[in-house]
Amino acid sequence: MSSKIFRAIFVVATVVFLSSLVMILGMSYEYFTQVEQKRLDSETALAAQGVACNGRAFLEGLETEDFRITWIASDGQVLYDSNADSSHMENHMAREEVREAFETGRGESIRYSSTLSQKQFYAARRLTDGSVLRVSIEQLAVWTLLAGLAQPIFFIVLLSLVLSFALASRLTNRIVKPINRIDPDNPIQYLGREEYRELEPLLRRITHQQAELKRDQAEIEKTSLIRQEFTANVSHELKTPLHAISGYAELIETGMVREQDIRPFAGKIRMESARLTRLVEDIIELTRLDSRSVDTVDECCDLYRIAENAVGSLESYAASAQTELTLEGKSAFVRGDPQLLHSIVYNLCDNAVKYNRPGGSVLVRVTEDAYYATLTVSDTGIGIPKECQERVFERFYRVDKSRSKDVGGTGLGLSIVKHAAALYLARIALESTPGEGSTFTVTFPK
Repeated sequence: MSSKIFRAIFVVATVVFLSSLVMILGMSYEYFTQVEQKRLDSETALAAQGVACNGRAFLEGLETEDFRITWIASDGQVLYDSNADSSHMENHMAREEVREAFETGRGESIRYSSTLSQKQFYAARRLTDGSVLRVSIEQLAVWTLLAGLAQPIFFIVLLSLVLSFALASRLTNRIVKPINRIDPDNPIQYLGREEYRELEPLLRRITHQQAELKRDQAEIEKTSLIRQEFTANVSHELKTPLHAISGYAELIETGMVREQDIRPFAGKIRMESARLTRLVEDIIELTRLDSRSVDTVDECCDLYRIAENAVGSLESYAASAQTELTLEGKSAFVRGDPQLLHSIVYNLCDNAVKYNRPGGSVLVRVTEDAYYATLTVSDTGIGIPKECQERVFERFYRVDKSRSKDVGGTGLGLSIVKHAAALYLARIALESTPGEGSTFTVTFPK
């Protein structure tokens, strides 16, 4: 990174200097050209005065090493030329500066001289006798100017390269040094410092990403812990009915059970097998929901009809538990998988019956408004203590473990409800008072 910044600054500084040098040389060349033209005009005026006073004798006595002087008669014939034989020169009446001098008294032009094979500045003045005196000087080429300034230009370029190098090094160090000093584990400490003002968006982004990484890490650790606990709980929950089944079967197999006790033992084996089956089914369902591998069907469902079916499935169980199960409400349509929606209603109602009391009641209500469809399951059961309400949706968590064992609960019903509801962005709310009952409310966006 440092080398890239250094090269960029050095190249930019060098390009800016060279561009400035070229512009300065161009402007200098233009300035010198204007100075030469003014000097030529002044010297032409002086020469014209001399010729007007002394005639040809004045011209022949002049040192004309740097100038070319031409005296032209009123008809355009060349009377005198300091650099060529006037008798062999063509008529100059058509020359621009000569024509202007005859017309206005003075004339100027810049053009290539075929006689001298050079680019010339021309200035002409009309004399009192009607003739014209013209003075010309060679225009210096750009390369001539550069050749004359070669040595100072060389030293200036060399000095500028050295200064550019030093400047690039200093600026690179000034830019990179604060970056190298940043502690990536605590970038927020540099906010507000002058040398880091331009880097504040980057520092804020690093801080934000670190916070996200910490949250993700915490979530991963939490998930890993939940999976470990889940695995341990699954092992424990499976061992209990398996040990019971194995123990009863072994007693029967060894003949240690009286004949009249075989039927009760067989009934206990059947009950434990049913409990084991429910547990395995709930584990499979929860695992599928947790991994989002469920092939859900997206169709318009009447939540009231689904609740009606779930309540119908549990009527006999509720009657055996001496619990009144009632459904109220009206049709409420949501998009989803009927099987998963049925699972939500069924598990809530099943829990409400299991953890109720003889003579208690369960009320299932389905309502809707313009934006939401709401399922409410209220019971008059044992209730849930305040400190346990946030944990009841965890896998295998039981408020009353002894009662859960008596009623055959797997401890996974509310976890299935939570994960199934999450697929449809539904919100679950719980209100409960120990000894009075609980109310679960599931709100589905329509």
